[in-house]
Amino acid sequence: MKIGSFDTNISGVFIIAELSANHNGSLDTALETIKAAKRAGADAIKLQTYTADTLTIDCDKDDFIIKSGSIWDGQSYYNLYQSAFTPWEWHQALFEEAQKQGLICFSSPFDKTAVDFLETLNVPAYKIASFEITDIPLIEYVASKGKPVIISTGIATEEDITLALEACKRMGNHDIALLKCTSSYPAPIEEANMIMVKDMAERFDVITGLSDHTMGATVPVVATCFGAKIIEKHFILDRSIGGPDASFSMNEQEFTDMVKAVREAEKAIGVVDYTLTDKQAKGKDFSRSLYVVKDIKAGETITEENARSIRPGYGLHPKYFNIVIGKKLTKDVKRGDRLTLDIITN
Repeated sequence: MKIGSFDTNISGVFIIAELSANHNGSLDTALETIKAAKRAGADAIKLQTYTADTLTIDCDKDDFIIKSGSIWDGQSYYNLYQSAFTPWEWHQALFEEAQKQGLICFSSPFDKTAVDFLETLNVPAYKIASFEITDIPLIEYVASKGKPVIISTGIATEEDITLALEACKRMGNHDIALLKCTSSYPAPIEEANMIMVKDMAERFDVITGLSDHTMGATVPVVATCFGAKIIEKHFILDRSIGGPDASFSMNEQEFTDMVKAVREAEKAIGVVDYTLTDKQAKGKDFSRSLYVVKDIKAGETITEENARSIRPGYGLHPKYFNIVIGKKLTKDVKRGDRLTLDIITN
């Protein structure tokens, strides 16, 4: 998948710093967060494009009060989103700062008006948030723009995922990635279920990745080892500034450490290759081979007392041990000489 200038087939794991609500109502904080994300090693910064009115209605009925066991329980949906949204008039400045920093910038739209607005900013890709995976009309509209679509699966059943993929493909868009996500904030590590990264790639024939709400770098590293091509983490300048997403967001040092760990994991995975590097081949010096351990005269028999499999590895391969035992030598050999087939006879 190619997102802007980043190609996951060439450049490795695409690491996204999710700004979300971590500007805490300040454009300056948002701009500084973008700079910090660059310093921390992110490849991209992601926004969320909505208003409280595009997501819900201002209503005090019980249905509209959050009570799902989340960190936001007790608030109304409207008040939460009113406090968390990124003003649309900031977007231009944020996109410009990202470009200045060499970061790819894109967003999660939450309705068609957000898509239309983001199109004016020439976004290189779209992200479908976990809670929007069932909004098939929105997914179709996003996919119709012909840009890569990254879909989080935090609340998705297998059927939900299938319907979302079919919606993209109906629009002629096959440039799709699925992100394994656990929609808990923060998410318990035992619920990460990273084997799904590999399974979804095989089951749905798309590239996969991780949208992570656990604390720390362990889950992103495991995801990388299971083939993740995209990793997204919430990013904040400092959790002490507060905000709706602060408690499960990484600060600059934590994100930097995560990026380092992911990049090292990528190197460690390597490729399937049974040939040895020069250094590995040199290590065979420490393997075993067949050596004479007691002087043997020509015509005498090789026995387990005068020949053994020992280090170093310059002599005859140990696979010949049972073959040479009982055979005779054609010449005198001394303790410490290598056994070789050309001096052995029946």
